[in-house]
Amino acid sequence: MDTYSPVHGGLAWCFDAEVLQRHDKAGPRYTSYPTAPHFHDGFGERQLADALAASNGEGKALSLYVHVPFCSSPCFYCGCNRVITRDRSRGQAYVARVLAEADLLASHVDPRREVIQLHLGGGTPNFLTRDALVELVGGLRRRFTFSSSPSRDFSIELDPRFIDHNDVALLAELGFNRASLGIQDFDPAVQVAINRVQGVGQTLDILQACRDYGMRSVNVDLIYGLPGQTPQGFGRTLQQVLALRPDRLAVYGYAHLPHVFRAQRQIDEAQLPAPEQKLALLGLAVQQLMAAGYQYIGMDHFALPEEDLSLAQRAGQLHRNFMGYTTHADTDLLGLGVSAISNVGASYSQNPRDLPSWEAAVDAGLMPVWRGLQLDPDDVLRAEIIQQLMCHGEADVAAVCAARGEHFDTYFADALPRLAALQADGLAEVIEGRVRVTEQGRPLLRLLAMCFDRYLSQSAPVAQYSLAI
Repeated sequence: MDTYSPVHGGLAWCFDAEVLQRHDKAGPRYTSYPTAPHFHDGFGERQLADALAASNGEGKALSLYVHVPFCSSPCFYCGCNRVITRDRSRGQAYVARVLAEADLLASHVDPRREVIQLHLGGGTPNFLTRDALVELVGGLRRRFTFSSSPSRDFSIELDPRFIDHNDVALLAELGFNRASLGIQDFDPAVQVAINRVQGVGQTLDILQACRDYGMRSVNVDLIYGLPGQTPQGFGRTLQQVLALRPDRLAVYGYAHLPHVFRAQRQIDEAQLPAPEQKLALLGLAVQQLMAAGYQYIGMDHFALPEEDLSLAQRAGQLHRNFMGYTTHADTDLLGLGVSAISNVGASYSQNPRDLPSWEAAVDAGLMPVWRGLQLDPDDVLRAEIIQQLMCHGEADVAAVCAARGEHFDTYFADALPRLAALQADGLAEVIEGRVRVTEQGRPLLRLLAMCFDRYLSQSAPVAQYSLAI
């Protein structure tokens, strides 16, 4: 048994390799509930329009997500929806269509509703030229009412290999106050194996530039479990990153699903770390981050104690959606671009995943809804419980049930055996209707959420999901 307990601020993350390996099974990451595989084509443009009309009466603020699919070269580990091209002029045509889609959505939105959050993801958002970025952000400002609140979050994902100080200055000028930098690993052998070679100095220089131009938070993405990774090499990467003390870090476990993501077929499976080695890489990251004073947020995310995510978590205001963890819980999310997902009221809707289908719908003047879902009362109840678990590591299930006239023991009778199995291994506790993850169970948080997922209990396929570790 390999157990250690890094401690910070009175909280410990106990890490039992034997138990974790026994429970390391595939499951959703719960950026939504129900999860995207359960969306269906019976939810379309009319249903989204109805959801927008109903949500106007609630007056919620808005979050905008824009998916930019283009990348100049393929990273072999990637599971994102992207288009590989070096023709940057394609970005200009794409922006024009995103703004045409924004026109369609905005026509259903009360203009008094402010955009408190904007996120550009991908793909590689900084694939867009400077002119295209100016046109995109300016066009969205003309179509929606952007908030000037100090708490607004305007963020963008950046590939440090294709950006310079002038680009960062422009982003700040356009109002971006958060950036997320993809690093994955600085080890040269690992970078070659995943087809993503980038220099340490180049990357850390852009991180510092984001701060110099006034961005209040910078996130860094790392991945453990990549081909050729070793504790020594990954440890060096952690030290190099922590030297500049990013405000947030996401340390993702590599999910090898070559049957789902074609680019991953380029990875030599013989170079992938064995399960116990992958576990050791996670343990190393947890150990170093918590020793450096970072607060564990949930899943793979860490933040400095004074960072907004940490403050929101301690205040009970943290939220999780398709953009990850966010401080803006009480918003409707509008997704723009190919494959983007919207969450309006008690509904989800997703755009086509292939570029031609999305382009054709927008060109025809249609809101490009491919599939979606209207949540029923049971979905809403379970979604609230899973949201609490994913954001705060515990949920008052009895209280959530009681508010709807239900009883925990009877409503979730099917979940009790699954909860008992986690309790038996010390991964969870159930006390007077309150369910919480233990320190030992924190790396397997989504297993606790899976206990309340009725779609999984109906034998939904899990081959499309990654392993918990």
